[in-house]
Amino acid sequence: MKTQRTPDHLIRLTVLVMCGLVVALTAFAAVVTQPHIDSQELVGVLVLGVFALAATNSDVDARAAMGMSGNVMVLIASLVVFRYYGFFLGPILVGFFGAFDLRQLRERAWSKLAFNASAESLSLFAAAGLFWLIVGSNSATADVSQFIGVVVASTAYLGLNSMLIAIPVSLTCGEPYNRVFRQIAAFNAGGFPFAILGFGLGWVYLELGAAVVPLLLVPILIARRSFASYLELQASQEQTIETLILALEAKDPYTSGHARRVAMFAGYVGEELGFGPRRMERLRYAALMHDIGKLIVPNQLLNKPGRLTEAEFERVKRHEPVSVELLRRIDFLAPVAGDTTTEAAEAAVKGDAALIEPAIIHVADAFDAMTSTRSYRRALSQETAFSELRNGAGTQFNATAVDALICGIERRGEVYGDGHEIDTHEWAVAPPEAGTGSAGLGDFVPEEQVAGA
Repeated sequence: MKTQRTPDHLIRLTVLVMCGLVVALTAFAAVVTQPHIDSQELVGVLVLGVFALAATNSDVDARAAMGMSGNVMVLIASLVVFRYYGFFLGPILVGFFGAFDLRQLRERAWSKLAFNASAESLSLFAAAGLFWLIVGSNSATADVSQFIGVVVASTAYLGLNSMLIAIPVSLTCGEPYNRVFRQIAAFNAGGFPFAILGFGLGWVYLELGAAVVPLLLVPILIARRSFASYLELQASQEQTIETLILALEAKDPYTSGHARRVAMFAGYVGEELGFGPRRMERLRYAALMHDIGKLIVPNQLLNKPGRLTEAEFERVKRHEPVSVELLRRIDFLAPVAGDTTTEAAEAAVKGDAALIEPAIIHVADAFDAMTSTRSYRRALSQETAFSELRNGAGTQFNATAVDALICGIERRGEVYGDGHEIDTHEWAVAPPEAGTGSAGLGDFVPEEQVAGA
C-alpha cells in the first residue's frame, strides 16, 4: 500500500505554527536579554550572517526535499562570539541569514523559506540557551566549560534541526516520520566535527577580529566537497541497483515488483528491530538483490502454471549461487552476498548466525509470495499468510522476524493479499485458486508423467 501525501493546507498550517512560535520566542528573548546592538555586535551579525548565507547557497542536495550545507560551523562560531558579547539574539539573527536559499527565493517558495528560517531559529534558540546555561558568566576564556557547552549546543542544534526538517519532508514525500528523521539525523551527524571546529573559529574571531572570517571559507568548502562526494557515491550505487532491477523488470515484470516489495517488508522488520541507517541500507540492498540470479532462469520456468519437475527445480535453484557470485563482483554489494542464501537464512532461524538479515529477507520473501498471485496459485489472504508465518516460526522462519513483520504491518494499518494486492500481473494462463504444492517440499511432477505427455 502507498502512503498518501499530506494536503497542502496542512503543510501551510504547520509553517504558520512554526513561524508564530519563532516570533513569540524572539519577542520574549528580546525583552529578557535587553538587546542593544552596538557597532561590534552589528559587524558580527553582518559578517557571520553573510558567510552563513554563502555556505547555505553552496550546499549539496541530500534528497529531493532537503539539502545539506557547511554553515553549521558558522552558526556554532556565532554562539561563542555572541556569548562573549552578551547578545543572545546574535546566533538567531545569523541563522536567519543562513536560512535563505537563493534558489527558493527565485522560485518564490515562500513556505519553504519560512519553514527553514523557523527551523533554524528554533534550533539555535535551544542551542544558545543551553550554551549560555552551561558557560554561565565564564565567557571570557576558552576553557573546558566552553568546550562542553559547544558539544551540548551542537548536539541540540543538529538533533532539533533534524526533528523539525523531517516534518515537511515526511509530509510532502508521504514517508513515515521516524524513517525520515533517522535518515536526516544520520546525515546531519556528518556535520558534527565541523560544529566542533566552529568552537575554535569563534575564538579566533574574538582574538583577531572580523578580518579572520575568510578563513572559514576553507573548511566550509571542504565540508561541501565531502558531502558532495558522499552523495555522488550513494547516487552511483543506487544507479547500479536500479540498472539491475530494470534488467529483472525487462525479463519478468513480476520478479522486479516482488524484489521491491520484499525490500519494503524487510524495511518494516528492520524498523521494528531498531536497525540503524547503515544496517537498514545493507538490509535493503540484500532484499532488492536476493533474486537477481533469476536473470538466468527461463521465463517458462519462473511462470510455469503447474508443478515443476525435479530437473526443472534444480535449474531454478541455480539462481542462488549466480546471485551470490554476481553480488560479490560488485564492491559495495559484496558484503550482502551472503545475506541472500538459503543456508544463511536457515542458520538465522536456528540462531546460529551472527546476522538476522537473511532470516528477515526469508520472512519478507515468504509473506510477499503468499500474498501475491503467482502463476501456480492466486494470492492468499493476509490472515492466512500471517497464520502460516506463525505456524512456521522457530522451525521454517525466524520467530523474531515473523513477529516484527506482523507488528510492522498491523501498526501501519496495511492489508495485503487476496483483494488487496498492490501489484497485479497479466498471466498467460489464469492461476488456479489453490496451489499445486511446493517444489521446495518435494511436490514435483513425476518425470515419467512428463515423458509420457
